Amino acid sequence: MELACLDLEGVLIPEIWIAFAEKTGIEELKATTRDIPDYDVLMTQRLRILDEHGYGLNEIQEVIGTLDPLEGAREFLDWLRERFQVVILSDTFYEFAMPLMAKLGFPALLCHKLEVAENGRITNYLLRQRDPKRQSVRAFQLLNYRVIAAGDSYNDTTMLAQAEEGILFHAPQNVIDEFPQFPAVHDFEALKETFLRLSNRF
Repeated sequence: MELACLDLEGVLIPEIWIAFAEKTGIEELKATTRDIPDYDVLMTQRLRILDEHGYGLNEIQEVIGTLDPLEGAREFLDWLRERFQVVILSDTFYEFAMPLMAKLGFPALLCHKLEVAENGRITNYLLRQRDPKRQSVRAFQLLNYRVIAAGDSYNDTTMLAQAEEGILFHAPQNVIDEFPQFPAVHDFEALKETFLRLSNRF
């Protein structure tokens, strides 16, 4: 059996932190794993900035409620699920992602959780495990799945390397340049073609 593993933000939905940064005007919150490879460094920075400006989960969820999946993402996901078992592997949080999961037809999602105080302040983030995307792919392989994975950022590259086949999708040029071993595509039609080409079944 083959399994398709996809990143979420930047692949199927907009970058949530960038959307929140644009809403609030806080430029520092535009940093993502495309810019800062170390996720702990990135999240520590984000929580510090939120505290400095007095923002919490409620304000972020308000912005998330205005977002829609990327154009063509729902159709691509439906197409993929007809041909592969599909799991979304993300470094987002369930508290952020669930409203957008409804708009994607509730695909399987493995991500992290937040610790939130009664007043909505985000006090901590709870990672499911270290290097969770790679570890998830490895676990699927132990179940005898052949994995084709697609993502766009530094934090996806260990997942892509662990998978039997890895694809960069919507990736910035710096990531493409640093990881030339992965085919890079930029639209859903090309992504479909690449999945079919890399599959053992088509």
